[in-house]
Amino acid sequence: MDKESLFVGWFLAVRQIRRTSVWTTTLIVFVMMLTFLNLVVVSGILVGLVEGSSAAYRSQYSGDVLISNLPTKKFIPNTLQIVRNYSDVTHIKAVSTRYITSGVIESDYKKIKKPGDVFERVSASITGIDPEDENIVTALSKRVIQGEYLSSDDVGYVLVGSSLLKEYAGKNRPGSGKFLSGVFPGAKIRITSNDKEREYTVKGIIKSKIGEVGNRIYALDRDVRILTERFDYNANEISFKIDDSVSPEHVRDDIISINKSNGIDGEMRVETWSEAQGQFFKDLQSTFFILGSLIGFISLVVAAITLFIVIFINAISRRRYIGILKGIGVDSAAIKISYTLQSIFYSVAGSLIGFIIIYGILVPFFMENPIDFPFSDGFLYAPISETFVRFIILLIITVVAGYVPAAIITRKNTLDAILGR
Repeated sequence: MDKESLFVGWFLAVRQIRRTSVWTTTLIVFVMMLTFLNLVVVSGILVGLVEGSSAAYRSQYSGDVLISNLPTKKFIPNTLQIVRNYSDVTHIKAVSTRYITSGVIESDYKKIKKPGDVFERVSASITGIDPEDENIVTALSKRVIQGEYLSSDDVGYVLVGSSLLKEYAGKNRPGSGKFLSGVFPGAKIRITSNDKEREYTVKGIIKSKIGEVGNRIYALDRDVRILTERFDYNANEISFKIDDSVSPEHVRDDIISINKSNGIDGEMRVETWSEAQGQFFKDLQSTFFILGSLIGFISLVVAAITLFIVIFINAISRRRYIGILKGIGVDSAAIKISYTLQSIFYSVAGSLIGFIIIYGILVPFFMENPIDFPFSDGFLYAPISETFVRFIILLIITVVAGYVPAAIITRKNTLDAILGR
């Protein structure tokens, strides 16, 4: 390919685009824009569904780093000493210590039952927290949809997860399908745990699509320690909020190093927020990414075929013109370049409009108005790097779709093309 062929091809492409009907050009650019949006938006929403759930897990439950007791242990040994040791770790902004026990919650235990009737009851985790610490780490107060958040003096009060309540979850509650009814702020519930029964007043209802939050009962840490007779202050979870300037992996490694120096290595699980989620989230994200890519690929094929047909028909209808160009000495390479440049124009124009729509409208919109999926608040996941890769793929496909029909037409004998044979 010489400079002269490139220049002539450029000239012919510009001339052809200018002479093409505005409606035809607009339609082709519109198709390319929709193809680009389909490539990015479909997979972005599918992956964003999982990313939204993953981000909520981090912000509402695990924090940046989570320590939990091993399955073989009932609690984290030497919790108080561990928390004091971690205060020396740089970049840790806040720590929330949680005491967790299982129990049975009843809401209508004061009603007189007929023979054969049963009380409404559910099994749930009762979690003791310091309200101020927990709110700094996970902003739990923002999850309160009715009533008020706990204060440090609210002995005998609890927050109830909406997933346990019929009025909020109903038949959509995961698990056993059992739930409580008539539980609102000010109502009384009875909790049975470790063969002990205690009555609590509901102060607020919390709503979260994260099961570890929405399926829990929250009370003051000292209430739960009394209920479980755990006076050694050994907790079940320790959640950390860290500075943005450091990675969770760095803080996790610092904590493990401190554990080793204090001879308690292997006594607990120390995980970053992503590790605490387990493999399920990663597998789900990969699945949705593949599904979105498959849908995008189908759209890409349709767009390529559409562009191929448009260029091919255009070239067929102008084959006499192409024959004349060849007859006066215009190189076939220049003609191929002209049609290839036309396809590049359509692809770039459509993709540029798509970029503006995605990052100027869709991404900000979904950040402010997340999609209300059953298990997460989804958003449009569209990193610039991945979007650019999709743009390059679309560009390559359209270049091929523009080049091939031009190559087919220019192979014809020059005289046959001029005579229309």
